[in-house]
Amino acid sequence: MPAPHLVAVLIRDGVLPMELGLVHQLFGSARATDGTPLYTVRTCATRPGPVRTDADFPVYAPHGPEILAEARTVLVPASHEQDERLATEPLPADLRAALDTAREAGARLASVCTGAFVLAAYGTLDGRRATTHWLSADRLARAHPRVEVDADVLYVDEGEVLTSAGEAAGIDLCLHLIRRDHGAATAADVARRTVVPPHREGGQAQYIRRPVPEPGTASTAASRAWALDHLADPLTLADLAAQATMSVRTYTRHFRQETGQTPLRWLTQRRLDRARQYLEETDHTIDHIADACGFGTDVSLRHHFHAALGTTPRNYRAAFRG
Repeated sequence: MPAPHLVAVLIRDGVLPMELGLVHQLFGSARATDGTPLYTVRTCATRPGPVRTDADFPVYAPHGPEILAEARTVLVPASHEQDERLATEPLPADLRAALDTAREAGARLASVCTGAFVLAAYGTLDGRRATTHWLSADRLARAHPRVEVDADVLYVDEGEVLTSAGEAAGIDLCLHLIRRDHGAATAADVARRTVVPPHREGGQAQYIRRPVPEPGTASTAASRAWALDHLADPLTLADLAAQATMSVRTYTRHFRQETGQTPLRWLTQRRLDRARQYLEETDHTIDHIADACGFGTDVSLRHHFHAALGTTPRNYRAAFRG
């Protein structure tokens, strides 16, 4: 049995306890089928010892940056005390040296909330898509014009560099990494243990303040539930709008407000989720899965699968079946 994947959480003064805790909780809950832990989580700082939080208590970092040489994943939580200063100030030398250690070891880097300012100041987001809390997105984009900042999403996966939006989006990011490493079934088990959804719909655009709708305002929720029961059908935007008794234009506007996504993008993601479930849990042929998930042909399934996950359905099944 290979050694558990080491996740190092690199914290700084002003760290948000919630963000530190959710990394430990989610990765610490991931288990193989025989109950063996799949991850080891370690907390570190540029020097070991007490670290201030944004609450009225400190936390203790038992490890220094040397542990980053052993980590396969390094997560940088937010520090509201420090992060936005990095829009105008250089990255501290000790923090840069710590990240150098991680990159030289080949670790993937990930941030939660405004931890993205650290990765941007380090330069690893240049030429890549990234996200951060929607309140800080404009500042990040202005400070780092070479970074393509997307304020609408919960997280962005750029391969070996990942970023996530506000605090709770760290949950979505961690579950995504677990799903990427060990498959949808393992991530779903972690989500069940933690009592969170395995995949939240939409992006953070839905959390930006808007006028509160009046009671009885039309919603797209029922049409989304209906679509999940009819994924095998050749659904159109008009079909979805009809379920909500709205015009296509009105439906699309409401859908974006409620989920942060277009209806067809949401539908494709739900079909991919269903396909991953079939690939992991059944012996159905690729043709059968493509038809059952509404892709129509195995060619279409392969196209969407590769675009979203960077692999083929067959290779995905080989990695995660059982």
